[in-house]
Amino acid sequence: MSGLSLFEKLWRQHLVTELGDGASLIHIDRVFLHERTGGVALQALDEAGHSVRHPKLDFATLDHIVDTFPGRNGCARKGGGSLMPGGDAFIRTTREQTAKKGIQLFDLGDERQGIVHVVSPEQGIVLPGATVVCPDSHTCTQGALGALAWGIGSSEAEHALATQTLRVVKPRSMRVSFDGQLPPGVTAKDMILALIARDTASGARGSVVEFAGEAVRALGVEARMTLCNMAVEFSAFTGLIAPDLATLDYLHGRPYAPKGEMWKRACMAWRSLYSDADASFDDETRLDVSALTPMLTWGTSPQHAVGVDQCVPDPEAGADAATRAAMEKALAYMDLRVGQPLSGVPIDAAFIGSCTNSRLSDLRAAAAVLRGRKVAAGVKAICVPGSTQVKLAAETEGLHQVFLDAGFEWRESGCSMCFFAGGESFGIRQRVVSSTNRNFESRQGPQTRTHLASPATVAASAIAGRLADPRPLLGH
Repeated sequence: MSGLSLFEKLWRQHLVTELGDGASLIHIDRVFLHERTGGVALQALDEAGHSVRHPKLDFATLDHIVDTFPGRNGCARKGGGSLMPGGDAFIRTTREQTAKKGIQLFDLGDERQGIVHVVSPEQGIVLPGATVVCPDSHTCTQGALGALAWGIGSSEAEHALATQTLRVVKPRSMRVSFDGQLPPGVTAKDMILALIARDTASGARGSVVEFAGEAVRALGVEARMTLCNMAVEFSAFTGLIAPDLATLDYLHGRPYAPKGEMWKRACMAWRSLYSDADASFDDETRLDVSALTPMLTWGTSPQHAVGVDQCVPDPEAGADAATRAAMEKALAYMDLRVGQPLSGVPIDAAFIGSCTNSRLSDLRAAAAVLRGRKVAAGVKAICVPGSTQVKLAAETEGLHQVFLDAGFEWRESGCSMCFFAGGESFGIRQRVVSSTNRNFESRQGPQTRTHLASPATVAASAIAGRLADPRPLLGH
């Protein structure tokens, strides 16, 4: 009998029953909500006459449509908190429904408030071996701690809240091994962009992807979250990484993590959460990172990415007619030409934030580039910490002053302009370099042209006023 993968172990531990036709009923350990869909899901339960089964296992935060300007423009004092037309109604509904149901809400003014996939790990809500769901596609972020975490729809959220279970068709499994050691100045963001660029945005085909290999083990826990965050951009069901001592060190003492004897017992259980040496996967692939460079996207999909020192590719090199047509369309939208060096393309704005890259380590990486330097004239530069705790920690270290001195805006926590649902956007057809996860058409505003990159590359580009390699500014 062959060994089991980490995914197979987690699946079996949470299997309630087989439902037939490939579907299973899976126990859900944690449900996390946000104001854009959470309050509505809770209200729908009321209207259907259902109660929340285990309120203490459910959490909510305000992140998606909240205003991130300093002081929230006074909206919080008025009981609102959003610039989006009608946004305050979502916030009020979430507040009312979570209070009514006894669900913990991390509200504006609460030091625990922030982006759901930043808050959950830093509070110790997501734990190794747990199943975690949220009506947000980037819930896969939390797989970095050895959890089976995935995004769901609003109706599924209602079912999970009412029953602590979900009907799931078992996904395929895939292992991605990153071999070698990352060169200086190259990050987890560059790793995942390089993978998607090589294997396309449909490369994982709905699989549970386990990220493994020497380069993954060398990453800090927050960098692992960046890797897993973009698993969904690889068309994965979710991404996960086996927990190790770094994971346990990260979680120890977190508010919702086990304490005392329960912590010791939990650690013993978590040490068994790895793929056996003879485990099999439906698909496997490897990528050597030893020669990797900082990555930048040039088109309108995360798969449209090349090294910062490379040129815009020729659609004629596309694998098929559909790929070539998509590349041509992307080039036209992005106003780039074949063979144009990507480094040097002028930018209008720079954004550091999102559930991909807005943690303390991300802000430190950007600050290392910005320290003692100034944002280029005419560039609008914004930094939005991923949570209030991240913001406070950064301010304790003086990182906020580095950003402010360089010419960045220093904001309150929230999703902000990862997408412009919060009522704010960049200008029409502006070119933005961004630490976010999606560069779709009009993602950050009307007809905006978004280039995805690591926080260090965003910072270097803001200083140069054009897409730029961060390594020279870091002494590499």
